[in-house]
Amino acid sequence: MSSRILQTKFPGVVDGFIGAIGRTPLIRLESLSKETGCNILAKAEFQNPGGSVKDRAAYYVVRNAEMNGTLRRGGTVVEGTAGNTGIGLAHIARARGYRCVIYMPNTQSQNKIDTLRYLGAEVFPVPAVAYTNPENYNHQARRHAESIPNAVWTDQFDNVANLQSHYETTGPEIWEQTGGKVDGFTCSTGTGGTFAGITKFLKEKSEGRVSSFVADPPGSVLYSHFKTKGEKPDNSGSSFTEGIGQGRITGNMQSTYGLIDDALRIPDELSINMLYRLLDEEGIFLGGSSTLNVVAAVEMAKILGPGKTIVTILCDSGHKYATRLFSRSFLEAKGLYHAIEPQYKKYIVLP
Repeated sequence: MSSRILQTKFPGVVDGFIGAIGRTPLIRLESLSKETGCNILAKAEFQNPGGSVKDRAAYYVVRNAEMNGTLRRGGTVVEGTAGNTGIGLAHIARARGYRCVIYMPNTQSQNKIDTLRYLGAEVFPVPAVAYTNPENYNHQARRHAESIPNAVWTDQFDNVANLQSHYETTGPEIWEQTGGKVDGFTCSTGTGGTFAGITKFLKEKSEGRVSSFVADPPGSVLYSHFKTKGEKPDNSGSSFTEGIGQGRITGNMQSTYGLIDDALRIPDELSINMLYRLLDEEGIFLGGSSTLNVVAAVEMAKILGPGKTIVTILCDSGHKYATRLFSRSFLEAKGLYHAIEPQYKKYIVLP
């Protein structure tokens, strides 16, 4: 009797953590849509079961390793990550019976590190150094995987299974949710998988009609690389945002780099004010990378003109960053407190 119950399929019921990934809502941001005369639509990736857009890529890179035979039951998943991919991998590792080891820059929020450990991952916060340095967290992750049997370095930055997850799921969802009436797509990049996979799908599906703008924070190379055609790449500066920005063209970005229509550099001052504005006007609680994406969508709307439909990505919620982004001392240290508009300072409730 119990066996028959367990085998029953119910409409709307998914199987486990992995079955719950994707099919996230596309939210129309009312105040910004009215302001720009465009539909500003944001994909609510914080509604994935692990809390971020990275659940999609995490599943695909593990699935790819399983299909290739490089990861077997009881093995170890190793990755270098600023946090959200690691959280997705930690969930999937538990669901699939693997150990999980994460290397990450020690500049990331303590909440991310703690969350990974809550999920059973072994975490190594290491000094943040350039990719060209052999002690970069990605190289340390690769060496760790090579040093133990039945382990795989999932290599999220250059493993195009990351891109494929968005080409096969996120892109088609956006197309279906807009009825194919999307005019522009923009988001920031870390690994480049989200931007590249969605761009590739939308460009192909629309036969090139959909415009795609890459958004970049200060301290990332992509904006200058695109604007100077690779002649004067510049990653000087820094940003309060986490998990986005890049000092090189990753493997995921290489295959679709030629599909980029334009690049936007988004100042921290705009991203931080958008964080509080979305909370104040829309009731949506986001992290800095998500609000940078929303600023980029507004800027794209201004360039394309009224009547367009612009889509961007809400990468995750603000919960992992709250002790920083609602702290006066943190904001002052970043030189951002005095840039916050007066009506939003009521949200700075931590010392």
